[in-house]
Amino acid sequence: MRYRTLGATDIEVSEIGFGLWTVSTNWWGKIDQDAGMGLLVKAYELGINFYDTADTYGLGYGEEILAKALGKRRHDIVIGTKFGYDFYSNVDREGHKERPQKFTPEFIRFACEQSLRRLNTDYIDLYQLHNPRIDTIEADDVFEALDLLVKEGKVRHYGVALGPDIGWFEEGEASMSVRKIPALQIIYSILEQDPARRFFPIAEKENTGLITRVPHASGVLDGTLTKETVFDPDDHRSHRRQEWLEQGLEKLARLQFLVDELNSSIGQSAIKFALSGTRVATVLPNITNEAQMLEFAAAPETEDIPVEFVARLQELFDENFYLEPLQEPSAAI
Repeated sequence: MRYRTLGATDIEVSEIGFGLWTVSTNWWGKIDQDAGMGLLVKAYELGINFYDTADTYGLGYGEEILAKALGKRRHDIVIGTKFGYDFYSNVDREGHKERPQKFTPEFIRFACEQSLRRLNTDYIDLYQLHNPRIDTIEADDVFEALDLLVKEGKVRHYGVALGPDIGWFEEGEASMSVRKIPALQIIYSILEQDPARRFFPIAEKENTGLITRVPHASGVLDGTLTKETVFDPDDHRSHRRQEWLEQGLEKLARLQFLVDELNSSIGQSAIKFALSGTRVATVLPNITNEAQMLEFAAAPETEDIPVEFVARLQELFDENFYLEPLQEPSAAI
């Protein structure tokens, strides 16, 4: 495993991180607790030290399972968690509809204390605003509350996780240029390059560390999907039109040159592409089984994608892979 410094912080993170939403929610298939803990332990054994979760994952379970699996390794790992959704007073949820957000100073402190308790730790390495809108980024009291948590030693650094889907350029730009956050989490993949590429020069200027997620474009680039794939109703991809999958697979077919020319799987090349982005410190692939983990964890050691191939991938994206666009494009989650 290789490691990179996260922006202007003193935190060293593994180039491959572990996003806990796959082991703590039903949005990416169902994984029982023993299997989930096994994956977390195996990840640590493979050198993965960055674990990204959120208080809302499984209504706190995403933090609790991390503490159960790697609590004894607390000082050897980097924990990123998120806050901002008030699931404490809004427990019921309709499907995948976004929960109400709350970013008052009082709630930020309350949420932090609850996360510390569930994580069984006295500090959080990276505390991230979870999908904030621009009005939250512009609120001084939000960042005053976070600065106080840092001063108290409960948080080492804070950052922003953009989402829940692709976009949010205004929020990302303000987070880096105005709030000077040290870390920004974004979506970036061969099939989803905007607005990430517009973030890169800003991150370079501000010395912001980028955390990228969904490098396999919701499964299209990891070799697990076919035209016959049927998603479980709880899976976050189940709401999409069939055309999304079919066009995604057509785009995948145009990437065969990566498999032919490089000594790596398409899943590994997708990760290497994400790692090639300016100021990218770590990538969060969706890991659901040990075979995937072994494949993805080995990606940093595979050969780099040649610059001319990166340019070709950018051209393909800019030209929509020379396919007719969907009439109603669906954003990735």
